[in-house]
Formats: sequence, structure tokens, C-alpha cells
Amino acid sequence: MSEIRSSIAQHYHQRTKYDPETIASKNQGLDWDRQPTPFKEYKIGTLIDLKPYLKASSDLQSYSQIEQEWMRLSRFLFCSYGVTAMVPTLMGDPLYLRAVPSAGGLYPAEVYLVSRGTRLLNAGLYNYQAKTHCLVHFWDSEVWSALQAACFWHPILEQTQLALVTTAIFFRSAWRYQDRAYRRICLDTGHLLGNLELAGSLNGYRPHLLGGFVDSAVNELLYLDPQQEGAIAVIPLNESPTHPQPYRTALASSTQTQYPAIPDGELLNHLHQATQIPSELVSVVEWQAEFPEATLEDKYNFPFCLKVSTATDPISWGENLQGLEQTILKRRSTRAYTGADLTLDELKFLLNFTYQPHRYLPQGLDAAPDYFDLGLIETFLVVSGVSGLDEGCYYYAPKAQELRQIRFKNFRRELHYLCLGQDLGRDAGAVLFHTADLKKAVQKYGDRVYRYLHMDAGHLGQRLNLAAIHLGLGVSGIGGFFDDQVNEVLGIPTDEAVVYITTLGRPR
Repeated sequence: MSEIRSSIAQHYHQRTKYDPETIASKNQGLDWDRQPTPFKEYKIGTLIDLKPYLKASSDLQSYSQIEQEWMRLSRFLFCSYGVTAMVPTLMGDPLYLRAVPSAGGLYPAEVYLVSRGTRLLNAGLYNYQAKTHCLVHFWDSEVWSALQAACFWHPILEQTQLALVTTAIFFRSAWRYQDRAYRRICLDTGHLLGNLELAGSLNGYRPHLLGGFVDSAVNELLYLDPQQEGAIAVIPLNESPTHPQPYRTALASSTQTQYPAIPDGELLNHLHQATQIPSELVSVVEWQAEFPEATLEDKYNFPFCLKVSTATDPISWGENLQGLEQTILKRRSTRAYTGADLTLDELKFLLNFTYQPHRYLPQGLDAAPDYFDLGLIETFLVVSGVSGLDEGCYYYAPKAQELRQIRFKNFRRELHYLCLGQDLGRDAGAVLFHTADLKKAVQKYGDRVYRYLHMDAGHLGQRLNLAAIHLGLGVSGIGGFFDDQVNEVLGIPTDEAVVYITTLGRPR
């Protein structure tokens, strides 16, 4: 009997794993002459300057209604993906830091606005220019029906007038991370989705998440070169804070098991092509959300293990969520930890904000923000220094709100090794791992699920980022690690593919 081949997503994940014996050959020196710019430029189009509308909104009544609408849109985009700091470099151009973290500061995502025609934005296509906080209106025509068709006539697009499309310019990340860059591209997009969700609540928008669309149609709509840039997610913006009906956010692609030998350097593009949905693949799409009974229980319930409740009061974000906006704009990835302990209460706050969004409805946040399928994501936590909590490896059960201990040991030395020798792993008080059963996920959504898993993990990671910064803690995501050794050392089941690592500690 012939062996069943793994899907291209599984093949990609296996091929892009870091291994101690091969990592040196996969990480060659950077070609600084080809370093990509993190900003897209348009030679034609009409510029709309959003900077004049970045005003304090405490006295909105002193502005006209149209000015208030511009202020809301300007603030929403700035808090989602705006440039919040400039760092001088020895290379000449400064490093521009944005409201979201990005691996290597490369920012592969681009943000486009598609307008049906509103009081602010005529029908057409716009690109958000983060560097100058402007919109460039590069196509002036009715395009909404084409977007609806590309999204299989999703009902939310009939109710809205404005949608965002996030794309990825592949080389921005591949320049440094080669084929493994696709992981980081989708994680970075997830960070952006987390900011869009929260910035939406701050500014009266309800972002809806669409992962199912005809890729080629959206690329053509935005006039993209699909070899260089591709659509990753569509986000309709509802101006009503209510969520009248839950809709599905993810559609399946095909599962490709027949593929040729793919040389290094071409694997990223091959995977992206395989994750696309052609127009003929889905004839009738039922968008109403499904709630399978299997998702009602946490996946792992180890017998006789120590169980620690994580139930706590919500983080207070202050009046009108002012603390949240301030945190978004001052967020930075931590470069070093002191090694000092966190407290169990702090850890509870972090997990509460990340995994219990319904607790934040009274403060004005979305109680059920859109993800693709959180039922596929599992969370493990390694505790090296949390006062009130034993050292070791834990499974986090979000529905039961408890930590379930798997192993009893201090793993600082192993974490230092697993995180490619980064001191962040060694000195963190706790390290959180997002994992997924990749085989099971592919069976449900085809190869496209590789996008969904990493975007959902990045979305969770961004909530974790913001909660940590708000509490005065340090936090830093890690996308480079020895994949298989994580499972071996920490006792994580072998069918759990490690998707993302977030380190938490006291900042130095």
C-alpha cells in the first residue's frame, strides 16, 4: 500500500522547521543591497492627508459632524497600523516603528480601503500610507460589487459601506527569513487584526473578518502583481457596534497532496498559491456560523494533574478606554528581561484579557471578536518565575479558566536553547506557546488553514502584548525556534505543531 502524502501545508511546515544541525545553512548572510522598503509608493493618485484629524477627541462637540467622522477614521487607522516612533540608524534612513509588532521590523502587510461610496470616501480604492498617515485614492470607480462577488456575496458586505483588505508583500519578510517568512507574514497580519479589532471599539467600528474569498479576484481588484503581493484577509467595517448575527469567517481551500519536488527559495510562493481559493471551488456558500459541539470542551484534561484557577476580575482600561489607546500607541517589544518573577495575579490578568473577551463588554469592547477558528488553537505555558505558581509546563484551558500542570521542572536552560539562544527565553518569567494539530486543521479547511492558524495566533498574541504593556510588564513574540525540540523538551504532544511563542517578564 502506497504511503499517503502529507498536504503542502504540512510539507511546508516540516521543511521550514529550524533544527540545530541545519539552521546555519538556512540562515545565510543578508544582502543589504536588496533590503526592501516597508512602505509602498504610488506614482499616481489623489492624496488625502489624515494628520490634521489626529486631534484630541475630548471635546467632539466643537467639531462639525463631517470633521468628527474624519477624526474617527484617522484615529482608527493610526491606532491600527500607524507609525508611532522613528529610531535613528547607522544606515541613514530611520527605522519606523508602527502600532503593531513585526518580525525584524519588516512590516510585510499593506492595508487597502475599498469604499462603496460614503460621505468621506468616494467609491473606489485607497491605500493607507502609514509613513505619512495619508490615504492615496488610486482608483475612482464603483468596485463594491466586484468585492462582493470575490467574497461569495457575504451578507455583511451588503450591510456595510467600507472594507479593508490586508495584503502581504512577500519579499519584505522573505529577504530575511527566506521560505519560513510565510509563517511570520501571517503572524504579523494577526497582530494587525488584533489592533483593528480593538481600534474599532475605540472609534465606533465593528470589524468583521473574512478569510474566504477568491484570491485572484481580490488581487485583480487591487491591481496587485500576484507574484509580489497577495491578499490575505478582507475586513468589512460595520459602523454599528452591534453584531446582529454571527457569520462564518473561514472557508476551506483544496488540499494539495500531489506536488513536485520544490527547491528552497520557492517553497513560500508554492504554499501561498496552494492556499488560494479559486472561484469554481465553492458553488454555494452558507455563511451562517456553525458551533460544533466538539468546541465546548477544552482539549486536554490530564488526570491527577495540579489545576490552578485563572479566574480574575478584568483589566480596567479606564474611562472611554483611554488606557487602551495609550497602550496601543506606546507598545514596544521588550529586548531584555531582568529574570525577576511575575506574580500569579499578573498572569491571570494577561490570560483574562487575551482569552475572555466577553468580560470586557461593560467597558465597551467587543464581547465576541472575529477569529477564523480558535477551536484549532491550543495554549501551553512554561513557568520559570511566577510567584505563587510552581515551575513547570502547563496546559491552559480557556473555557474552564485554569492551568493544568504537565511537567514539574525549571526550564530556563531549555528555553534559552529552544529560542535559538535568545536571552528572552531564559530570562522570561513565563513563556506562552500557541500550537495546533495541523493534520486535523488541514482536514477541516484544506491548506488555507495554515494562514488561519497563524493569523489567529498573532491576533491572540497582540492582545497578550497590549495587556502586558498596560500592566508594566515586558513582552516579546518569537517566531524563530527549534520546532521539534519544543515538543520533546516540554512534553507537548507530538501532533501539536508549534505556531507562535510569546515571552513575558520584567523589562530590564
